[in-house]
Amino acid sequence: MDFSVTSTRLPGDVAVISVSGEIDVYTTPALREQLVDAVNGGAHRLIVDLAQVDFLDSTALGVLVGALKWMRAVDGDLVVVCTADRLLKTFRITGLTKVLPVVPDIPSAQSWRA
Repeated sequence: MDFSVTSTRLPGDVAVISVSGEIDVYTTPALREQLVDAVNGGAHRLIVDLAQVDFLDSTALGVLVGALKWMRAVDGDLVVVCTADRLLKTFRITGLTKVLPVVPDIPSAQSWRA
């Protein structure tokens, strides 16, 4: 499957980063760039939509953790949208569900509060 990553601004200071395909060592630089651009563009809430992602590796997890740290440094939030069991299992096994909110859809991400 082809990889793609796009960014959409929602009202306020929210950016949705939508990813499809596989996130691995080759594609994480593009994801990181979109995340950095959103933060530099003034987003204080990032929603990373992984609904169309088939696979992610440890480099992808590292990028998400890094983005969470950036957001916390500016008193912001990062929420992940994910429903794929295989990806959710990865988040649970690594313990990321304890620090990274994972919700089933974008409306849930928009309404999520720490």
